[in-house]
Amino acid sequence: MCYYGHLKVKIIKGAYIKNCIVLSQKEKESFLNLARKSIEFFLKTKNVPTFTELNIDLPSIKNERLGVFVTLTKNDDLRGCIGYVQGFKPLFEGIIDNAINAAVKDPRFPQVTINEFSDLHIEISILSPLEEVKDINKIKVGTHGLIISKGLQSGLLLPQVAVEWNWDLKTFLENTCNKAGLPKDAWKSGAKIQCFTATIFNEK
Repeated sequence: MCYYGHLKVKIIKGAYIKNCIVLSQKEKESFLNLARKSIEFFLKTKNVPTFTELNIDLPSIKNERLGVFVTLTKNDDLRGCIGYVQGFKPLFEGIIDNAINAAVKDPRFPQVTINEFSDLHIEISILSPLEEVKDINKIKVGTHGLIISKGLQSGLLLPQVAVEWNWDLKTFLENTCNKAGLPKDAWKSGAKIQCFTATIFNEK
């Protein structure tokens, strides 16, 4: 096992390399606080806050360019989930953006209102770099998330989704195809499959 700053690289025999971000509980809480304060600021002002306006102390990894998703639930029901698959912005900006996007830009749900704010539960998933899958038997359900794409169509499911629904690998692949708007067996016939791992943490 090797460590590169906050990045831990672990080789899983017979599987794809597992990359995960190693964060202390305090660091996780600081990123969750960033997400919550970002949503609150936007709901009250209709403006995206700057990092300076939020005035939160964050670990140095905040400047790493990593993919990140923010998931919102209310009374255990999904209320919004949006993210960046790859890190084209510093992590802290990705969390600010996607906390707000999950609250007001997820097309599956009406916008979160300020009256709902205190009832929201926040989860953050920080993604590893993507790897193309050549052998589906090396995908580990519960460890890997999936992206399946063909042409202009693409769908992503986070690692925790397969666990929550108790899917086996075939069902996970089929549902990722469905998410992409592809036939459920497209993973067998020319669709590109990519996998990733995620460091997942949420409010207690």
